[in-house]
Amino acid sequence: MIRNVRNNRIFNTKCITQYINYSSTDKPKVDLHQRREELMKRGLPKQKPIEGVKNIILICSGKGGVGKSTVSVNLATALKLANPNKEIGLLDTDCFGPSIPLMMNLRSKPYVTDDKKLAPLLNYGVKCMSAGFLVEKDAPIIWRGLRVMQGMETLIRHVSWGSIDYLIVDTPPGTGDTLLSLIQNIPINGVILVTTPQSAALEVTKKGAGIFSIVKIPIIGLVENMAYIDCPSCSTKINVYGKGTEKLAEELQCNLLGTFPLHPVISKSTDEGTPVTVTDTSSDLSKTYQDIARKVTHFIENEKSYVK
Repeated sequence: MIRNVRNNRIFNTKCITQYINYSSTDKPKVDLHQRREELMKRGLPKQKPIEGVKNIILICSGKGGVGKSTVSVNLATALKLANPNKEIGLLDTDCFGPSIPLMMNLRSKPYVTDDKKLAPLLNYGVKCMSAGFLVEKDAPIIWRGLRVMQGMETLIRHVSWGSIDYLIVDTPPGTGDTLLSLIQNIPINGVILVTTPQSAALEVTKKGAGIFSIVKIPIIGLVENMAYIDCPSCSTKINVYGKGTEKLAEELQCNLLGTFPLHPVISKSTDEGTPVTVTDTSSDLSKTYQDIARKVTHFIENEKSYVK
């Protein structure tokens, strides 16, 4: 075996450098930020609107577990509460961990329309579609990147939404295939970033926000979850992770839309599929979401010059 290896062409040649290119070390350093921006611009396909959908708002986060789906559900229901005559849609694009079926208390399967599209399910006045509707409840979704892209194509192009004024899109954490597919294929009016005030979450959120400046999608604002705990005895606010979110909002030049505590009512409502905006419209939690809904509506209706 060793003799055969030594007889290999590489070992018999007088100069092995003809097979190894060292010249790259002599080249000038490439500006990686500039190169990434060039590739993003060159690689963007022509966007096509989702049929019947007027405005699309992404709910994004750098890290998982920061309450992004909770914000998506409560914002969608708050928008319906604030705009009863408007049609609101909620699209769950987290193929590997869909939460909308649980949080919106929807367990049935969507039927196929005459034009071979999926009909969204309805609850609390909000039309919903999720990858979780397409698989069995406890079945794991084991998809490679290409299959994820195909699943996204189904959720984007093969759903019969009818007329939708605001489509809230719950995305998976990070800046992977799903988010890139959304950005490249559909026109997006704005993005809301969800974070906790923990340094690790804020750092990743800041990094992830960079992609939206590159592709010229405006950041509507930040939503801060699990910011504090209300002491049950004296009602003092105990900051669990610090107060870094306001500083991040300043750095990103966007608004801090709302701040939510770490509260058992929020967890209970999501587990039971009854958003806090629906169960108690007069609560402080619900009022905060209603305020965020008004801010989002104002942004979309009055900041059209920023829309890509």
